Amino acid sequence: MQMKNIFILFGILFITASFTPKANVTDANSYPKPEGVDNLLFYVQRTINANTIVYTLNEDKDGNLNEKEPIKVYWVKYAQGGKIDPLTYIQKNYAYGVQSKMIDAEKKSFSFEFVSYHKKQFYLLKSATDKKYHVYGYINNKLTILNNILVKIEGGTFWVPHITSVEISGISIPQRNVVKEIFKP
Repeated sequence: MQMKNIFILFGILFITASFTPKANVTDANSYPKPEGVDNLLFYVQRTINANTIVYTLNEDKDGNLNEKEPIKVYWVKYAQGGKIDPLTYIQKNYAYGVQSKMIDAEKKSFSFEFVSYHKKQFYLLKSATDKKYHVYGYINNKLTILNNILVKIEGGTFWVPHITSVEISGISIPQRNVVKEIFKP
């Protein structure tokens, strides 16, 4: 019985240490920006540490788009020297993953939303201008190309973090201005 309690305590300490914020940064400009990432679409950062969730176009080695899963999602763990890691099952299915749906088979266009937030719709479309895929959505009622998302977290638990706000940033179409929207989910 006593040994079981030690394992439970060890498990709680391990989980707490793994998810305890190392730094509480609230300015999006103070985070490292993903650089040199092939087919980068956008990225998500959280105020609990510098680790970044990266969203890229999911292509095979021949450059063909994976139509079943057009967006590849993974970690760049800057707090661990830039280590690349896949999302865990829980992260992919309950937090940072995306659900996509083909909306035009001929143009290979998709709509998608985050598995954890269904109120904002985004679109993966190929630009007529540069012939590359971008993520489009509305930020402050302006059509934009999504650049990054900052999730501000203050406490809570692993399963239910206390999210105080979300800041979405992109480039407006066609003006090419930076557009931001801050909201509480």
